[in-house]
Amino acid sequence: MLAFLLSTLLAVSAPTAPRPAADWRTPFEKGNGNITTTHAECIAYYQRLDAAYPEITLRETGTTDIGQPLHEVVVSLDGDADPASVRQKNRRVVFIQNGIHPGEPEGIDAAMMLARDYVQKRELRRQLENVTLVIIPIYNVDGSLVRNSTTRANQNGPESYGFRGNARNLDLNRDYIKQDSRNARAFAQLFQRWQPDVYVDTHTSDGADYQYTMTLIATQKDKLHPVLSQYLQRRLLPALYAGMDKRKMPMTPYVDFEGRTPDARGLQGFLETPRYSTGYTTLFNTIGFVTETHMLKAYTPRVRAQYDFLDLLVRYVHQDAAALAEARQQAQQQLQTQTQFPLAWAIDTTSFEKISFRGYEGKTKPSAVSGQPRLWYDRQAPYTRQINYYNTFRPTVSVARPQAYIIPQAWGEVLERLRLSGVQLKSLTRDTTLTAEVYYIADYKTGQRPYEGHYLHNKVELRTEQQPLTFRRGDFVASLDQPAARYLVETLEPQATDSFFAWGFFDGILQQKEYFSDYVFEDVAAELLKRDPALRERLTKLQQANPAFAASGAAQLDFMYRQSPNYEKSHLRYPVVRWQGGKLPLE
Repeated sequence: MLAFLLSTLLAVSAPTAPRPAADWRTPFEKGNGNITTTHAECIAYYQRLDAAYPEITLRETGTTDIGQPLHEVVVSLDGDADPASVRQKNRRVVFIQNGIHPGEPEGIDAAMMLARDYVQKRELRRQLENVTLVIIPIYNVDGSLVRNSTTRANQNGPESYGFRGNARNLDLNRDYIKQDSRNARAFAQLFQRWQPDVYVDTHTSDGADYQYTMTLIATQKDKLHPVLSQYLQRRLLPALYAGMDKRKMPMTPYVDFEGRTPDARGLQGFLETPRYSTGYTTLFNTIGFVTETHMLKAYTPRVRAQYDFLDLLVRYVHQDAAALAEARQQAQQQLQTQTQFPLAWAIDTTSFEKISFRGYEGKTKPSAVSGQPRLWYDRQAPYTRQINYYNTFRPTVSVARPQAYIIPQAWGEVLERLRLSGVQLKSLTRDTTLTAEVYYIADYKTGQRPYEGHYLHNKVELRTEQQPLTFRRGDFVASLDQPAARYLVETLEPQATDSFFAWGFFDGILQQKEYFSDYVFEDVAAELLKRDPALRERLTKLQQANPAFAASGAAQLDFMYRQSPNYEKSHLRYPVVRWQGGKLPLE
């Protein structure tokens, strides 16, 4: 410990590292205030920093769908870029991701300047005494290479920028659970290695016009662990809002509302489910932010707003490192004894707070295209008003904690994603018949249009049975006694909003593989009714209660088939089993 303190003291007190080259301006700074760096320029700039400053490490951390490397940048005062070593030194980790939507590039430019300033400026270097910065320079490398000046139709600059979709035309900010992209799989591994305390995903907004340059999505307070939620609401967010005000860059919660203007029905909090970056990071007790600079403001103040927010965040994490560490530690400890887990949420429209909002009056005038009334915002009519802010969400579906989940080895795509997200799996050492809690999919709805490469299931209803099942040697067991417990629940419980079932990973169970010929099964069904008076009574009651059923011979025969031994028991049976029965034969 003494050696570590001495090395840190020497690093902080050391003079600013000499500059091997006079001009350290980024492409944004060299330009006219409306230019963003290209991918090649961005990586070349970090390579120069890496070569010039031992505090900065640039390295590849996986590949993208286009076959290009994904990079990470580590900024650490003593040059330590090893996640395990950094945690051992009790440093807080701030993880910044840029360019998930390359047409929203302010964070890319801001982070380049931030990394440079934090090694070149003595006052900023002090913030790294107990903080390590991890930066993904450009996450969607594929989209950043598709430079254009037109696809962001509602945006005021920069002159050219990248495209939202990646090489597979995926929106990567919907890919954190399903992990269709190589980017998402690389991110999961990188995130698990660092286990950051705070995560930031930099964006540009769409939507209404208003006075603010910066709006903010913070991890939804009711979805975050209560200890961390209190820390976020009472300490971190007030400090960030006050800091941005002091820098004359006032901030407001992300502008999401119904109606013509925000004051019509108030602002609504954003429910970031685990498909989104901050919804995913929340599952691991990491506080998350999405910074959204306003699309219609000039590019230079948008970059400055991103820089100011990131700088303020690092400063506060440095200042409040002990309290942040304590909050995360308590959250992890309490996770071990948590008995109920919410799976889905809905906004509480009866609960709100009043916030001050600086907007522009929304008005209508005839459209030059259609002649119909169209919306426009009058920038000559600014206002500041108290409006309702609805940011309370209540669980609509919850589930009791199982001891473990048993996952048959056949479902390799699911197992791969569990491993990438840090789940500890053990395997059965022998074939075993177990009586366990089994789900049947009683009903569900499916979207009529593809969404990010999938047809999402929703409104899932379950039927639960205790039944004996045979598992094979090599099938996997995921205990809930691990840091990834919440991730396991929200991916393996079918009713969770972004479960693997919802994304279609278990669609094979939804289709019958065997059926019957009616002229043959008629005699079988008649024999069943002879032998089972209770079954005949059930059929009679259905006929009496449902005229359409009574008029359909096919429907009644199908009913009889489903009650017969011929009906396949695996149809609609969810293959992942909830286990509560004690010890298992594990390796």
